Amino acid sequence: MVEIQITYLGGLRNQATHIPSGTKLLTDAPIDNHGKGETFSPTDLVSTALGCCMSTIMGIAAEQHGWDLKGLSIRVVKHMATEGFRKIRLLEVEIHIPFSEKQDPAGILKKAAMTCPVHHSLNPAIEQKITFHWAEN
Repeated sequence: MVEIQITYLGGLRNQATHIPSGTKLLTDAPIDNHGKGETFSPTDLVSTALGCCMSTIMGIAAEQHGWDLKGLSIRVVKHMATEGFRKIRLLEVEIHIPFSEKQDPAGILKKAAMTCPVHHSLNPAIEQKITFHWAEN
């Protein structure tokens, strides 16, 4: 169990505090939803959580195999629904792996990414388009 304390600051901004560490972050409503868009929106954090979770799980798998995954990068593009309720419609995830696919013939890193708890926690109505890009070594 992890506790997060959220305080509404006014002006469509929130401050979230991760109680175990004391780390704080701010959210702002996006420009297209009455906010200033000056920091992450709540739905941006969902997108961020997916990419960071995949990176973390891949990092665990890489460490278990003695691979250096430093330099891995993940790009997440969030698409909101244009009709009906305001919600995330699609998350496009591009994973750039810093070595050749030949170095992972069993697909361990791909499998690891797909076991990410955030990936499995998102509503199936949110399409997740995940692509892997390998370095040419």
